[in-house]
Amino acid sequence: MTTPPAPAPTDGNAPVLVDHPRLRTALTEFFARHGLPSARAELAADALCHGDLTGHPSHGVFNLARLYLPLLESGRCDPGATPRTLTDLGACALVDAERALGLWAAAEAMDDAVARARRHGVGLVSVRGATHFGCAGFHAARAAEAGMIGVVMSNCGGQRIACPPGGALPMLGTNPLSVAAPALPGHPFLLDMATTTAPSGRVRLAAREGRPVPGGWLEDAAGNPVTDPAAFDRGEAFLRWLGGTPDDGVHKGYGLGLAVELLAAVASGAGRGPAPAALDGDGGPHGRDDDIGFLLLALAPDVLRPGADTPAEARSLFTALTDCPPRPGRPPVRYPGWHEAERARLRRRDGIPLPGHVHEELTALGLFAPATGGAW
Repeated sequence: MTTPPAPAPTDGNAPVLVDHPRLRTALTEFFARHGLPSARAELAADALCHGDLTGHPSHGVFNLARLYLPLLESGRCDPGATPRTLTDLGACALVDAERALGLWAAAEAMDDAVARARRHGVGLVSVRGATHFGCAGFHAARAAEAGMIGVVMSNCGGQRIACPPGGALPMLGTNPLSVAAPALPGHPFLLDMATTTAPSGRVRLAAREGRPVPGGWLEDAAGNPVTDPAAFDRGEAFLRWLGGTPDDGVHKGYGLGLAVELLAAVASGAGRGPAPAALDGDGGPHGRDDDIGFLLLALAPDVLRPGADTPAEARSLFTALTDCPPRPGRPPVRYPGWHEAERARLRRRDGIPLPGHVHEELTALGLFAPATGGAW
């Protein structure tokens, strides 16, 4: 299928409005050309579009040329891999992803967890041998769509880009986690967060667009704040944990990062950041995000509590929150996932604004025909 031409951006960052179905089709065809089976190529395209639909471009198509294409071309990711179940205990399973593309492999693992929860009330799939899976929230939301509570965690394999508080060597990755659940109609609860103050993708996107980052995102080897995002990839700055400083609760973000490492990597037998190899570093970021570990959990309250009206209870919970009066001059009270759902609704209708430099990269990869004017 030939993609229609799109307008050329006026400068490197000027947005280009792209129709969501056409972007999804172009991504599906791209992944299929690189060896993914058609259904899995389509699922990977959905996972990648999720970031741009919900307003998290650092985890969207910005990563296609930077992250996923190098994974596929280097052999670190096997496009034809079939994950292998190593242990199956009914309510839980251990899976080796066999270097499959995490964008679809994590989604399929969550679907497996949902199927187990329908039978047992809870379903847990622990995955090792995985690759980067994009937005954790895309995978957790699959449980919410099935009327369940979903929990997703991922470590970063052997990648080390964040130091322990007071430590001189990076030992951990961003270690994201997500929780999703049905809430108000069309607006599921969706918490999707790194355990560092910001994910590395947001830092790299700022560097690509020539923007400084807030002072709380990065720190140098002495713990001083750094606002130049390019310093991160030069090895001169490290991500800070949530909380940022000892006075502001850095132990909480660090503790969450370690909890993810335990639940996603130690439980599955995946690669780990804190390992003897970490102590051989030269003080800069090191290691690669290979052999990533995932934890995917689905909880079915209706199975655990037969006869309970948990959807009504969830609606009551979230309605109480949205009915909370805001402070003077502040917008209405909402909850995690509300604004993302609204943004996705509008972008499905009106198109996704891609930064000009991202559109140019995708055009160079053959997703779009060279721009000759016109509109999507």
